[in-house]
Amino acid sequence: MTEKLHSVVGSNNVFRDLGFPEAEAQNLLLRGDLVIHIRKVIDKLGITQAEAAKRAGITQPRMNDLIKNRTHKFTLDALVNVAAQLGYTVKLSLKKVA
Repeated sequence: MTEKLHSVVGSNNVFRDLGFPEAEAQNLLLRGDLVIHIRKVIDKLGITQAEAAKRAGITQPRMNDLIKNRTHKFTLDALVNVAAQLGYTVKLSLKKVA
């Protein structure tokens, strides 16, 4: 192997790096982050998917989608509602792009 490796420094948003339009990339990143936090909450509570679904006010198959990172099936609103039903609040910050 004589070829030199070429590396590219990415941004703080993998979806942007993959070529998604800026608005969609931000939405995807927020949804992904929120799903990760919700999964951590469920793990911390030590409850089953069925119990998590009951507490969150969604069906068990829907909770399975969340646990399996099927973020495309959830809006930000839906994820905020799940977090709230599990006893957490979601805070959002807004900052000007440089």
